[in-house]
Order: sequence, then structure tokens, then C-alpha cells
Amino acid sequence: MIVLFINFIYVCLRNVRNLCLICVICVPGFSQEKTNNLPSVEIKTLERKTINTSTLTNNGKPVILSFWATWCKPCINELNAIAENYEDWQDETGVKLIAVSVDDARSMNRVGPFVNGKGWEFEFYLDTNGDFKRAMNVINVPHTFLLDGTGKVVWQHTTYAEGDEENLFELIKKVVRGELIDE
Repeated sequence: MIVLFINFIYVCLRNVRNLCLICVICVPGFSQEKTNNLPSVEIKTLERKTINTSTLTNNGKPVILSFWATWCKPCINELNAIAENYEDWQDETGVKLIAVSVDDARSMNRVGPFVNGKGWEFEFYLDTNGDFKRAMNVINVPHTFLLDGTGKVVWQHTTYAEGDEENLFELIKKVVRGELIDE
């Protein structure tokens, strides 16, 4: 009986040691994945002023982060659809849209006039070298992220189809109410 008890203790201690080892290995990776905040990368305003992406905030309110390009028809359709409702969305939720152009250095001079011609009232930035795009694992545009008031990415979506903006607004309202997004 004592041999069985000692054997039991030995197995338990070995399992505890393994569990501790698993926690040490997995927990840092898990917590890093969980925070999911914006990376610290330099991008430019349309006036060519350099800013760090870690400073992109909305005073505790949600942020839509949209990666787009002037040559991308679905991107333009998405931004047009959001623009039609943007003032109402801001009034109801306080959301802010930050649009990051991934146009390259050859076409970045077209972004400002393009935006002004559309009359969009969003914040616009240039990621001409693609650092922010790479840091956010954006492969194709449009790629839209929703950030909660703490700057944590809570949802993301690629491509655009008519009506996607309605789903996005429902998600924004959930974030404002403090509800989890389970998509």
C-alpha cells in the first residue's frame, strides 16, 4: 500500500512539474496573442508628417482601421458605404475611422487629391513602405479591423460586399456596450 501511495505522489509531482513547464512556455504566447494591440510602426499623414501607429487612439471609443488603395474598387466601395453613414455612426457610438493607404511611393501623390475628391471625412495615413501592413498581417485590401476603446483588435474582415457596413456597425455597437464579439 505504501508503494502505491509513493508511486501516486511521484506521478502527481511529475504532472505538476509538467504543468508548470507548460504554463511557462504557453502563457507568455497566450497573453501576447490576447492583447492584440496595434504595433509600433511609423506611417505618414497626407501632409507627409511622420507619426507612430501606437499613438492612434480614440479616447476610449472604438476605431475602424481600414487598409485600402486608390486602385482597389472594393476598398472604394467600402469607404463610400461607410461615408454615407459615418456621421450617424459617430453620433451614436463615437467611432472613428482611420484609413491607411497602401499605395506605393509612385502613387502616393494621388491619395490626397483622390480623398479630397471623394469628400471622405476620415483620418487618412500613408503606409508607402508597407511596414504597418506587414505588422498587421494584411495580405489583401480591403482589410478592415475593429478596435475596442483600449486599442485591442476585436474583429477583422477582408474583402467587401454590399451590406458589410451594416454588419460592421452592429459590431461597433456591441463593442460600445462592452459585449464580446464571437465571429
